Amino acid sequence: MDIKAVKFRKDGFYTQPFAFGGEEGMDKFDKNIRYRGSLQNYLIDTGDEVILVDTGLPSGTPEEKPDENSLGYTGKDICSYMEAFTALGYKPEQVTKILLTHKHSDHSGELKSFPNAEIYVNEEELSADELQGLDNLVPVKFTDGAYYNFPEHQKICDGIYFVKAKGHTNGNSLVVVEDGGLFYMMQADITYVDEALYENKLSTVFDDLTAARETLDRVREFVRNHPTVYMGTHTPQGYENLEAKRTVDLDNPVETVPAEVDFSGQESTGTYVCSICGYVYEPAEHDGVAFEDLPDDWKCPRCKQGKEKFNKA
Repeated sequence: MDIKAVKFRKDGFYTQPFAFGGEEGMDKFDKNIRYRGSLQNYLIDTGDEVILVDTGLPSGTPEEKPDENSLGYTGKDICSYMEAFTALGYKPEQVTKILLTHKHSDHSGELKSFPNAEIYVNEEELSADELQGLDNLVPVKFTDGAYYNFPEHQKICDGIYFVKAKGHTNGNSLVVVEDGGLFYMMQADITYVDEALYENKLSTVFDDLTAARETLDRVREFVRNHPTVYMGTHTPQGYENLEAKRTVDLDNPVETVPAEVDFSGQESTGTYVCSICGYVYEPAEHDGVAFEDLPDDWKCPRCKQGKEKFNKA
């Protein structure tokens, strides 16, 4: 089994209020603490199959231009998702399965680019706008019972398990690969940064707060009892853990490396991008209404997050 990171954005950040404030409120945390951010998804080469866990942002998604008030920032483009995938030495037609953790377009953006792949997705996500027009979806019902302390899962093949992990979205899932005595847990947005795992904090982004808490509790119980390489989507610690085969020790957190942030050169283009799901707000597509003129209670059409989660493009 060979697991690789598909890296396509770097040098992002998530503020402590964003990453920790889901239960206690953002005002309880320091907005000047910014944890490193990035964007990567994962590829599993079993020797017989090439399986993807999520498929990045859609090609052409503009970069965000954060400022001092930005809660989160997905980072600078390294390249497009498809360029990063190809650089690993694979062709799209080789991919046999895609395990979709959830609907947001920073995870589902290039599903259409893999014509031979079956796309496994929690059946509760099937109505999502991001998944319309795809004829290769495999609805997952999680019929294989419990996976250790997680109540529901579906076995994909030997050593690869698709696990129900509701909370961030109502159809959120995670993937565990068992190989060489280790458990590689590929999770998308249960935590945005590893610091939240160690500190037992929920982010401000969830469809169901109670379910998100239950899922994080199960994750923490699992990693305490199994040698787990914890692999997130939005922090470079995801691929750093993978490359070092570093397992979680909740009693000994990995040292935080502060994010280095440059806010210079920010010019308004009128376009804004949701830092949660990648939705692009173009005034021309909204009757010419400038983003700044939207009402304070306006929500992202895709992920229903507020204006404060958007950054300039």
